[in-house]
Amino acid sequence: MRKLSEERTKLLFEKLSLYIGGNVKMLIDRPDGLYCFREKKERVYYVSEKILSLAESVSPDNMISLGICFGKFTKSNKFLLHITALTYLAPYAQFKIWVKPSMEQQFLYGHHVLKSGLGRITENTPKYQGVVVLSMADVPLGFGKAAKSTAECKHADPLTIVCFHEADIGEYVRSEETLL
Repeated sequence: MRKLSEERTKLLFEKLSLYIGGNVKMLIDRPDGLYCFREKKERVYYVSEKILSLAESVSPDNMISLGICFGKFTKSNKFLLHITALTYLAPYAQFKIWVKPSMEQQFLYGHHVLKSGLGRITENTPKYQGVVVLSMADVPLGFGKAAKSTAECKHADPLTIVCFHEADIGEYVRSEETLL
């Protein structure tokens, strides 16, 4: 596992700040110790520095992964977040969308959130802002991008898309062989 280059670290933090804003530093400097991001085969892992120091005794050829996979870099050098990062992004999310129970199943199948399925939305959510999608019981279901701002959602047609789907917890079943 190697450290991320400066360019890749910048891309990673830009993507994370789209969802959690300035709370990115809370991911690194946590009360239970320091955490860092490491890269192996285009995938980015989030790992405790304590665990990382213990893993140095393992040969790189024998190590498959270490920590939590946050996402991967594409061939065009863009960073894509994986659903495995949801557990760490949800508590720090600045903007959230809650979906009605009737919309939960549709979202988990990979569909966008429609205005008719919108339960609540965080005040002052800007258009194209990264959001965490939650059920009405505050269970994180996935994340996406707001297709409309909060003000636009209030006056939108019921069949208008208010949140573009990016990832959901249904991917654990649909894409289990590609998630690592």
